[in-house]
Amino acid sequence: MLRIITQRSEARTELRRICDRTHDDQVVHKEATVREVLQSVKRQGDRALLHYTEEFDRQLLKPEDLRVSGSELDAAYQQVSKELLNAIRLACHNIEAFHRQRVPKSWVQFGDHEVVLGKRYTPVDRAGLYVPGGRAAYPSTVLMNAIPAKVAKVPQVAVVTPPGPNKAINAAVLVAAQEAGVQEIYRVGGAQAIAALAYGTETIPKVDVITGPGNIYVTLAKKLVYGTVGIDSLAGPSEVLIIADSTANPAHVAADLLAQAEHDPLAAAILLTPDSGLARQVVAEVEKQLINHPRSLLTEKAIAHYGLVVIVDSLSTAAELSNEFAPEHLELEVADPWSLIEEIRHAGAIFLGCSTPEAVGDYLAGPNHTLPTSGSARYASALGVETFMKSSSLIQYSPAALHQVAGAIDVLAQAEGLPSHADSVRLRMQDMRDEELP
Repeated sequence: MLRIITQRSEARTELRRICDRTHDDQVVHKEATVREVLQSVKRQGDRALLHYTEEFDRQLLKPEDLRVSGSELDAAYQQVSKELLNAIRLACHNIEAFHRQRVPKSWVQFGDHEVVLGKRYTPVDRAGLYVPGGRAAYPSTVLMNAIPAKVAKVPQVAVVTPPGPNKAINAAVLVAAQEAGVQEIYRVGGAQAIAALAYGTETIPKVDVITGPGNIYVTLAKKLVYGTVGIDSLAGPSEVLIIADSTANPAHVAADLLAQAEHDPLAAAILLTPDSGLARQVVAEVEKQLINHPRSLLTEKAIAHYGLVVIVDSLSTAAELSNEFAPEHLELEVADPWSLIEEIRHAGAIFLGCSTPEAVGDYLAGPNHTLPTSGSARYASALGVETFMKSSSLIQYSPAALHQVAGAIDVLAQAEGLPSHADSVRLRMQDMRDEELP
């Protein structure tokens, strides 16, 4: 059952506990397991992938089974409804349109004394996208990861996802990948999939960047291979924080809390409101909507451990507590969300108004749903086109321009005890003077 808290100090303590919910003693043990998996795949390649897929996913594969075949990709279209295909295509359109506005632009600036400075953006050569399996199928995750890579013009994109019963990959996932322009899909999941992308195997070529959410083993694997490859973030269990006033519909608020809790037993669902009546109504609605809920077991566990209702003295106090928590998803179900947003500093995605549930952003509004979690919204941002690109600085100095700064460079180089730095400029200046002599 959702707990109701009225004291600010107790609320802060509970919010800190929820934010730190993945920092348990088991992580050290799990990290040791992940290290072993990574090293085995690095040394043994496909052989290790097949071994761990059998051990963890209970699927016996051959090397030729790892890559999803063209016939399977074609057949997937026959297994999804016309309505689902249309929804996937609508989501594709909206997500691509949004991300095309975010492409970094290369630029060059011509300054005084023939100094040219600039920045050049180019995509990585190859990206690997992790799509979770297990409790649910996630075609939306495919779209949110693959489309920014496509917009960034990454030449090669590969999807990895764990196989289900009879080696099957969910048809909606396969269709979403193809609609997003990805044909290279591998049936492998867990830490072993991250290892394959980071180090390469006989079947799966290594990548430059790995993106996509996963369980604790996937997250630890991404953490450990960072440096060998780039990653998007270390995504933790998902979370929503709702700030609501008396204008909010308690049934809608309850549904939004449950929509988060049904993801995972570690998912967090939090309501901050100055309306004590709304708080009590939402708690009752959550109990009502949990009756005969198809995912009641894990949803009730999330609500019991990481569900929270805080009655605050004002919306400003709610904003203050929200900023301390820095939620992945923040819903402002208040009469004037654009006024309240001025007090919000930290959130992965902000949903404004009572007609904007988080599900809109999860599926097809356009902004990315791969967001910072566990308080990392204080310094991190959503996955985007930039995740698949890197920049190179452009610098060109003419002889005259170099002459203008030669003295300053010499002073700085000598101060740092780097004489060859100074010589690299001094020798050029000497050559210039020699060329000027009759």
